[in-house]
Amino acid sequence: MGRRLLLPHTRRLMLFLRPMRYSASATATATAGSSRDPLHVCVVGSGPAGFYTAEKMLKGHEGVRVDIIDRLPTPFGLVRSGVAPDHPETKIVVNQFSRVAANPRCSFFGNVTLGSDLSLSELRKTYDVVVLAYGAESDRSFGIPGEDLRGIHSAREFVWWYNGHPDMCNLAPDLTNTDSAVVLGQGNVALDVARILLRCTTELASTDIADYALDALRSSTIRKVYLVGRRGPVQAACTAKELREILGLKNVNVYIKEADLATSPADKEEMRNSRIKRRVYELLSKAATVHQENNDNDQKELHFVFFRKPTKFLPSEDGSTVGAMELEKTLLKDDGATGKQVAVGTGEFEELKCGIVLKSIGYKSLPIEGLSFDKYRGVVPNLRGRVLSSESETATVEPGLYVVGWLKRGPTGIVATNLHCAEETVDSILEDDRKGLFTDPSGPKRQGRRGLLEILEQKNARYVPFDGWEKIDTKEKADGELKNKPREKITRWNELLEAAREG
Repeated sequence: MGRRLLLPHTRRLMLFLRPMRYSASATATATAGSSRDPLHVCVVGSGPAGFYTAEKMLKGHEGVRVDIIDRLPTPFGLVRSGVAPDHPETKIVVNQFSRVAANPRCSFFGNVTLGSDLSLSELRKTYDVVVLAYGAESDRSFGIPGEDLRGIHSAREFVWWYNGHPDMCNLAPDLTNTDSAVVLGQGNVALDVARILLRCTTELASTDIADYALDALRSSTIRKVYLVGRRGPVQAACTAKELREILGLKNVNVYIKEADLATSPADKEEMRNSRIKRRVYELLSKAATVHQENNDNDQKELHFVFFRKPTKFLPSEDGSTVGAMELEKTLLKDDGATGKQVAVGTGEFEELKCGIVLKSIGYKSLPIEGLSFDKYRGVVPNLRGRVLSSESETATVEPGLYVVGWLKRGPTGIVATNLHCAEETVDSILEDDRKGLFTDPSGPKRQGRRGLLEILEQKNARYVPFDGWEKIDTKEKADGELKNKPREKITRWNELLEAAREG
């Protein structure tokens, strides 16, 4: 979710197609328990943070009614569009989330965009509690020359592309004009991207990767992937599990410069204080000593490039496509404030040829109208999930408005990190409820689900309920079975909406 407007083709569908009428069951649920004035909660965003919040609210408050809205017709956020297709075990959590959605006190409204279908102000007037959980749907940038050249994509775009996200189904990265790809960053997302580029396509064929992505990877000419980081192997932001997996890829030679593995006293201190850093360094050190050279044409190369920062993207001969990167050598210095080691330039430069660049330097959340936002950190100012009116010391708590997930703490952590994040926010909501902060005898009663349905009907918004998603799910699994895949994802907006109303 976010401030994005609906894509043009989605707007046309909403203008020319009658709204989906699923309101019978939703209205029945809305009236249930009305005699005891239920607590009406709306969660904006149906990724892990949103579903964990809904689950904790349903368990923590017998009278709560939770509605989850999402701009996509499909739920589960990055579990569907962010988790790599060759990591099916991570996606098992959708079974838990589906049980939450099946709770009669919970409803899902897909294809509903905050900022165009309805405003934050309207939601706050309709619900006692609004929890923003729409994550991060934009990207950080370097702000260096040549960043607009063709062939340069964010890792988020590339991940959404191979995962069949409807916003990126037409990305069409060119994987056939070069033998070299550069991935800027050394975190788990960067490793995911590099692994998908290097993994044998026969192994990917049995995953839920988008069909067009699999076709593109089959014809890919990329044989070398460079993972570039500003700092050293001790500071690589990946986990040992992800690193071990990419180091173990079949038919891939790993290259790491021995000189980059030298450690300073500060490095050794970092490793003493972090088991993860120590394990990552050990894995990289071991990989540097293993050489599996052969002349097999199928052999690919993975290069870990440390102590380099990008300073310029250079065009190829056509002048419009990236052809190389200018990198500045770096060294580590104590920043003097936090005690962390930061990379500083040395004034020495080198070029690295490539035909495609994937920037994995962080996701960025988007602000919406009527919401305070810290642009530097990319989060909503909050106190244990309670949204604050500003970043200043005199900021006040926005009544009934909360935040969770990446929008609350920044784009960090794994799927399970959102569980603890949601618990904290829900604790704040329940505490405020016990204090009677949502009870105003003199004020108007919040309509909750009934009010939401009225707004959507007035705006002719065509929403997709959870049973609409189940129809999409059934079709994807049936299509996948024909290809020996767990599912064949539907990747276009109009086809998703059509599948949701079939049957």
